[in-house]
This record gives sequence, C-alpha cells and structure tokens, in this order.
Amino acid sequence: VHLVESGGGLVQPGGSLTLSCVASGFTFSRSHMSWYRQAPGNEREWVASISSSGVSTNYVDSVKGRFTISRDNAKNTVYLRMNSLKPEDTAVYYCNSMEGYWGQGTQVTVSS
Repeated sequence: VHLVESGGGLVQPGGSLTLSCVASGFTFSRSHMSWYRQAPGNEREWVASISSSGVSTNYVDSVKGRFTISRDNAKNTVYLRMNSLKPEDTAVYYCNSMEGYWGQGTQVTVSS
C-alpha cells in the first residue's frame, strides 16, 4: 500500500495550492479518504474527508469556504485545493484512507 502526497510548497498569504495524493495497493474507489495536517508542536488535525463516490464531503470549520477536497477514482487520486491561505495553515499535510493508511506528508508553508 502506498499513499504519495505532492503539491506542497511555500506560498504567500492569500495564495493557493493544490495537493494531490496518489494511492495504490488497495481498492481506492471503495475507500473514504481524508486529509490531515500537523503543525510544529501540535497534534495531527483532521482537515477534510470525502466519501468513496465523491458525493459527500466534510471540512473542519477553520477551512470551510477556502479548501475543497475532491477525487478522481479513475486516477486513484484525491486532491485538496487550498485557497486564501493563511499563515496558520502552515503544516505538514497528510493523506489518509479509511483503512488506516497514511502518506509521508507534504509541507505547506504560508509566509510572506
């Protein structure tokens, strides 16, 4: 099983990034998927989830209206589009499957 995140980087406040997570080794199309993040000194925090079909999504209040989770089951990929980024969004972002698999994380830094 592999979950490989990409798309992180350094962005100015107000900017945008799109994270991707490519999955392999399990039946991605049947798995609910989530994004989590962990800032230095903080516990890992749930950010967003999407159902296996992509019809249902949920977000932590702090990102509602700014982040969008989506998926492409044909590409075994889940995305996190992040708009209007704030310094407090700085963290390592992790992809997670409902089976309990984790990626290695991708760093997002929001700073001027």
